[in-house]
Amino acid sequence: MRYTNVFIKAFGYELAPNVITSEDLEYRLAPVYDKLHLKKGQLEALTGIYERRFWDPGYKMADGAAKAGAKALAAANISKEKVNMLIYSGVCRDNLEPATACAVADKLGLGADTEIYDVSNACLGVLNGMIQAANAIELGQIEAGLIVSCESAREIVEITIERLLAAKDMTLFKDTIATLTGGSGAVAVLLTNKALSDGRRQLIGGVVKNATAHHGLCLWGPGAGRMSDGIYLMKTDSVGVLQHGVALGIDTYAALKQNIGWTEPDKIICHQVGSAHQKTILESIGMSKDKDFTTFQYLGNIGTVSLPITAAIAEERDFLLNGDKVGFFGIGSGLNCLMLGIQW
Repeated sequence: MRYTNVFIKAFGYELAPNVITSEDLEYRLAPVYDKLHLKKGQLEALTGIYERRFWDPGYKMADGAAKAGAKALAAANISKEKVNMLIYSGVCRDNLEPATACAVADKLGLGADTEIYDVSNACLGVLNGMIQAANAIELGQIEAGLIVSCESAREIVEITIERLLAAKDMTLFKDTIATLTGGSGAVAVLLTNKALSDGRRQLIGGVVKNATAHHGLCLWGPGAGRMSDGIYLMKTDSVGVLQHGVALGIDTYAALKQNIGWTEPDKIICHQVGSAHQKTILESIGMSKDKDFTTFQYLGNIGTVSLPITAAIAEERDFLLNGDKVGFFGIGSGLNCLMLGIQW
């Protein structure tokens, strides 16, 4: 994938209001820790995450996505009539149908000619949505596309704590520790053609690769089982995801550099999983830690929201600077990997 007429015009994001520390979760899991002889502080030590955020109970994904979208439009100072495509890219959705994007579009007051739909691909959803909009812009079909997402970890973390308290089992603890890293938040990315852009954040190109032989390593849904009330469970082979995900990431990174002609990016923004994943992937591609910006320590893993919200915060804090060659490194269950190169 190569582009000449696609730019990231603006980001918008919404932070969930309730801060939940790893200490808070361990306090609730004290009987499990006692039974399994786990030391307090284990969750933060294993993941590097000391807190994450949750929405209030019952919060609608469309509400968070719409707030993030409104912020992106306001930051861009672009009329909403220019937005010809809206894609909702979260794993969490308010209904099986209609598309959550419909409710978001209604809240934003987008026009009747706007193309509106959902995209779902585990933690890669927003990056996939960006490619969909970028293709349409490059073909001249639209002037601007808005990609939004909202994720909620409150429900699945609560379910996981209940299961752990009931079972007090080490295997279950290992299978669900990744779930306990989950956070909540919303994000929006506004892409435009050159005419509507500031000439900054040009999308140069991207590469996708997959290793679908490992599609069973991380499951959320029927394949992972369900509670007696029908609520779906989540389980993750963290070691397997890390091992095979890193191997896939190495191949994708090499292909990205070849595709867009870069020797090495100046800065990178990765999907936010935790400290072990960050250390391993950086070492495997020979990337210095000072080129990477992270938010997992205080936001946790927000799924599709993680990478773009981290990029937005990195720019706010002057980590991403005008002229930087920036790599977006995304990986999701499946396994799928998508990497983008942006001239900031």
